[in-house]
Amino acid sequence: MSDLVSRRSQLLAMQKMEKNRIQILPKELVMTIKPILTALKNQIHKIENKIAALIESCPDYKAKDTIVRSMKGIGKIASASLISNLPELGYMTNKQASALVGVAPINRESGRYKGQRKIQGGRHQVRTVLYMAMMSAIQSNPIFKEKYESLVEAGKPKKVAIIACVRKMIVILNSMVRDGVMWEA
Repeated sequence: MSDLVSRRSQLLAMQKMEKNRIQILPKELVMTIKPILTALKNQIHKIENKIAALIESCPDYKAKDTIVRSMKGIGKIASASLISNLPELGYMTNKQASALVGVAPINRESGRYKGQRKIQGGRHQVRTVLYMAMMSAIQSNPIFKEKYESLVEAGKPKKVAIIACVRKMIVILNSMVRDGVMWEA
């Protein structure tokens, strides 16, 4: 599953590159890119179907997928990324989960020096997917929307507020998978 998710992201990157090339190439050469974009789109669709079939075929994956996707904002791709790139989900503490994703604030202190807390490390693929899922969840999930708006009103930068919401999301998802319960607002 991890290979399929990685391959899908590689194909998306290639698709983005080709779309960017369309904008800079002369119109005569644009027709050479259109078939490539069609082929990439078909390959992405095939890989998404393979991921869905793999989730359906494995009872453990299917159970995790059902629980994770019950949360508003988490879709097929975010769920597949969590299942493949974060298999420890549900088997660790909430602090470990947020640190493993790389959304836990880390102190930068030494002696008298007091720096700002920043996120670092973790699994970049999962963090990126959850960041995009949070962008959707802020619009559709009232709990995350309220949390995000309260942080922004408190003066936090928008990206910091989104990462704080992602941390809350991964903590909730870890608890949901651990306890085997569906999302309840």
